[in-house]
Amino acid sequence: METSEAQVVAAAEARAAALAAGDAVALEAWLHPQFRWTSHVGDSFDRDGYLASNTGGSLKWAAQTLADIEVTVVGDAAVLRCVVSDRVDAGQGPEEFRMPMTQTWIRDGDEWRCLAGHAGPRMTVAG
Repeated sequence: METSEAQVVAAAEARAAALAAGDAVALEAWLHPQFRWTSHVGDSFDRDGYLASNTGGSLKWAAQTLADIEVTVVGDAAVLRCVVSDRVDAGQGPEEFRMPMTQTWIRDGDEWRCLAGHAGPRMTVAG
């Protein structure tokens, strides 16, 4: 049987894949109805705002990958911390961002749903 930690990682990676694909239906399925997000620039979103901003606007996603993943599960709640790499185009050409990200997940029946998250600040790449 898969551990709760592995289930949370799989859910987080599926959420990231739906985000990168611009698939609003699949992305919404991973987000709790009371979902809240704070972006790396301090913007706050509820679920509808997050979906509109990431799948319906000028921002085009190419990929989101999670690395250095740590998951802590307590009962039906989990906190996932990682370093995320985002490849996006906000209208000025493709860019890649790396930043710390924290997500709070809760067990909803047999599934895990993302309740809240925060990304940032952007990490600089040594040159």
